[in-house]
Amino acid sequence: MNIQPVLDQLNIRYQTEGHKHCRPGWANMPCPWCTGNQGLHMGLSLDGRVSRCWRCGKHPIYKTLSKLSNTPESQVRELARKYAGMKPATPAAPVSIRRKAFKYPSGAGDLLPQHKTYLTNRFFLVNSLIEIWGIIGTGPVAKLGEIDYKWRILAPIIWEGKVVSFQGRAISNKVEPKYKACPLERELNCHQHILYCHPECDWSKPVVVVEGITDVWRLGKQAVCVFGIEYLSQQVRAICRMKRKGGDRRVIVLFDDDPQAIVKGRELVADLNFRGMEARQEIIQGDPGAMCQQEADELMKEFMEG
Repeated sequence: MNIQPVLDQLNIRYQTEGHKHCRPGWANMPCPWCTGNQGLHMGLSLDGRVSRCWRCGKHPIYKTLSKLSNTPESQVRELARKYAGMKPATPAAPVSIRRKAFKYPSGAGDLLPQHKTYLTNRFFLVNSLIEIWGIIGTGPVAKLGEIDYKWRILAPIIWEGKVVSFQGRAISNKVEPKYKACPLERELNCHQHILYCHPECDWSKPVVVVEGITDVWRLGKQAVCVFGIEYLSQQVRAICRMKRKGGDRRVIVLFDDDPQAIVKGRELVADLNFRGMEARQEIIQGDPGAMCQQEADELMKEFMEG
């Protein structure tokens, strides 16, 4: 099935290029299951076989089309049959990525007052974040290639002793997407295949796996993040490899408390246990990164002693 005429007939707006979530062979649009009208998280393969959101995972393609267009699923299936024999105008194909040298966006440097205000308003200790996590910031002009990184806090991603990528967090909650990673062609390691963690993380002690970088900042050096709830198998293997090096198998999964995150957290626990880890899921109210520091410190103390 060629998905593009189906999308056109259902009046579903989509993009196939010009956005960081767009990949050859895919049509992207806002996910109707988890993000409403924000971002282009949902990807439909142009051959009509796969419907997958980078945040909440796979969904049946006909149900996704039905939800996107507010059209009964039976009508969607009938329309899809019309284009069942048509091949996509732009068939999916593997793309060779031309690697470039790693670097930060133009204008990246010390945190500005606007960055510090954002962090202080979230009850972070700015100087500690700079010292421990090496964060920097961008101002009103910041680009890397064609991607705009203005007014973001940049977190270096360190893996095996070197900076291999970065992730930028917008300091305004009105900006979408809130997080932008280093362009894939400039990453020394794809950030979605590794973890955000401190080089001094002690893998011989329990490790807490969270969703995002601000959760790690709040919980400290024994926390690691998988950059969202839609983790990859490479990240599961990375956790297991590091834990085995440390001689300890205890892992605590602490995703946010929304239903999708709880389900994905449960799946991560199952994946880790299957690989021989002693994993369990803990659930708190809200976002770990939104905790006050005293609560976060007490929670981590409980986890380390438990």
